[in-house]
Order: sequence, then structure tokens, then C-alpha cells
Amino acid sequence: MPKNMKVLLDECVPRKLRREPTEHAVITVTERGWSGIKNGKLLALAEPEFEVFLTVDQNLTYQQNLKAFRIGIILLVARSNRLKTLLPLMPEARKALENITAGDLFVWGKANPVQLLGPPVLTQKARR
Repeated sequence: MPKNMKVLLDECVPRKLRREPTEHAVITVTERGWSGIKNGKLLALAEPEFEVFLTVDQNLTYQQNLKAFRIGIILLVARSNRLKTLLPLMPEARKALENITAGDLFVWGKANPVQLLGPPVLTQKARR
């Protein structure tokens, strides 16, 4: 049985997605009062309070030195951040929550078909 994780849901993720990992305490950035705070500062604020940061911001891995943060990150890769696009990715995100530890980066989903930067991202655990 996975432990109950405290998960911070990024602003760019639909709030209704917080209902999906029912066995975990999911709080949105807005509910926490951190709206408008950029990723580096947001991760620094979240680190002592949350075990996992769930986002769809694909730029996060390029804009931040994720090795500097001791929080698990789940990055959902989809064509949009609409709820109906992200819901099919949630079973894998729930599996990630069973195994994620501080400093882990889990990336799930499919790259935008227009994006020519490489093959679609498959279920993986990227060690930082």
C-alpha cells in the first residue's frame, strides 16, 4: 500500500485533476496561495511541504536545475493541458506516486505530434 503523499498541482494543470489521485492529499498552487510564482521559487517553496510536484510544463526541465530540488516531480506530456487530454495519463501518474521519491523525475505521455524534437516520451523514470 503506497503511503499518502502530499502533492502540489501546478497552476497550468486543470484543478479538477486534483480528484484523480484520491489516495493522496492534492493541493493546487492557487489553494496554497502561490499563484503567479515561477517554477524555481515555487519548487523551493514546495520542497519542505510537499513530496511531489505534478505539472504539464515541459519547459520545467530546461528552465530549472532540477537536481537542486529534493522533491519528486511528475511531468505529464500531452498535446494540451485540457482535462480530457490529461485524464488518460492519470493511471500512470498514480503508479508513479507509489514509487516516487525525493529527487525523482517521472515523465509520462506523448509528445505533440507537431514537435520534431524526438520520439514520443514513453513511460519512464528519469533519475536526476
